[in-house]
Amino acid sequence: MTSTLFDLKGQIALITGSSTGIGHALAAGYAAAGVHVVLNGRDQARLDSGAASLRAAGHEISTSRFDAASSAEVGPEVERIEAEIGPIDILVNNAGMQKRGPLEDYAEEDWSRLMRTNLDSVFVVSKAVVKGMITRRRGVIINICSVQSELGRPGIAPYTASKGAVKMLTKGMAIDWGKHGIRVNGIGPGYFDTELNKALVADPAFSGWLTDRTPLGRWGKVEELVGAAIFLASDAGSFVTGHVLYVDGGVTARL
Repeated sequence: MTSTLFDLKGQIALITGSSTGIGHALAAGYAAAGVHVVLNGRDQARLDSGAASLRAAGHEISTSRFDAASSAEVGPEVERIEAEIGPIDILVNNAGMQKRGPLEDYAEEDWSRLMRTNLDSVFVVSKAVVKGMITRRRGVIINICSVQSELGRPGIAPYTASKGAVKMLTKGMAIDWGKHGIRVNGIGPGYFDTELNKALVADPAFSGWLTDRTPLGRWGKVEELVGAAIFLASDAGSFVTGHVLYVDGGVTARL
């Protein structure tokens, strides 16, 4: 039985914001596990590049260009995916952004754009995808939260608010959709060495603070998120829902 607990072969996963970064790493991990992955983003050229690198490794990859926060774009694309590729078994809501700045000077348009990208997209895409999952009475939704779903840092209050909301939306989705056989969980990454964090990684003061603050004493590697994603999507996590799994090197455990 243990040999099949983590088996995802033949399933279809849609991952938002997956042309690069964490989303792309999760796509590579799922694809290596035998999943047909649908990459999503707003830039077709970046999508094509991300897909090419995965196809070169022999993986089954499709692309779907849409703005994850636009119901007008999401609905038709989800219908197309299910008609042309097949039913979506796994949805990973990964699309997100960050904009730092003093809260007292934070522009309302920046607040709205951040909330639209980080929070509204989770609601919009999940609402479109869950219709098919409810009909089939099965499905897995994984929302990418953050250690900032629990912790704050100077200059990122709007981001913290958005990720705290994603955590609670995850719980609400799990409660509302559990009766349909749908499991909804979150993954809370800590600090990972990604393109978006390049400036922080290169900052000796910040990196020194972070490694001292992290029990495992280093930045995370995006590939280290794959195990959590496979666990939550597979039968190994069949009785896990409404949970946020923090993959953070111990940051949230330390005062």
